[in-house]
Amino acid sequence: MSTTVHTPEAIRPSIDPMRRTSLAAGILYVVTFVSMPTLMVFRPVRDGSGFVLGAGSDTGVLWGAFSEVVVALAGIGTAVVLFRVARRQSETAALGFVTARVLEAALILVGVVSMLTLVTLRNDVAGADGTDPAALVTAGHTLVATYDWAFLLSQSLMPVFNALCLGTVLYRSGLVPRILPTIGLIGAPLLLASDVAIFFGLYDRMAPVAAVAALPIAAWEISLGVYLIVKGFRPAAVAALPPVR
Repeated sequence: MSTTVHTPEAIRPSIDPMRRTSLAAGILYVVTFVSMPTLMVFRPVRDGSGFVLGAGSDTGVLWGAFSEVVVALAGIGTAVVLFRVARRQSETAALGFVTARVLEAALILVGVVSMLTLVTLRNDVAGADGTDPAALVTAGHTLVATYDWAFLLSQSLMPVFNALCLGTVLYRSGLVPRILPTIGLIGAPLLLASDVAIFFGLYDRMAPVAAVAALPIAAWEISLGVYLIVKGFRPAAVAALPPVR
């Protein structure tokens, strides 16, 4: 009599939950850079009054606005994904990071609404009978100014607090090489000083010095995203984290 031996199916190795967390966070961090082209896409809107009076195409502005919505959602995603990790090192810093990300996203959406309103003004009002072109231009400048201030407070100022909160957690925990959060912690005061200078009118947010001041924070965020995708959290540092309360 023969017996049939049933071999168990190969069990697929499960992915470490912390690896899933780091991978998701890394991808979301990289996604937050999709709006970089808006600096060029929105330039015709900022440089003159021709857009609101019907010059040029609004397709680029619509795509730019859409990309900023994606950035807002991805930014919140980074905070949601990393919260359970960050709070094991510092619940205060973790909550600060989530709060800053949510506020950043809300202000980004304020800027998006101003750009979409500008497109509506151009398409639905500019060609209407009896429209005063001067009033239309004034309204356009107001909407552009709203976007600029929303950008300053969201995508320029809030990354300062993001870097301080998350950078402190990652530096103390050693979950990633300490050089990465160090870049963020050094860049935060530089960007804050630049934002204060822009706030008080010392120079425009499009000035070269403003771009230079933003480089360390940009380098910190993109390098963190790439590292989390490629390497993930350091296993020894994960093992040393306090248990979840």
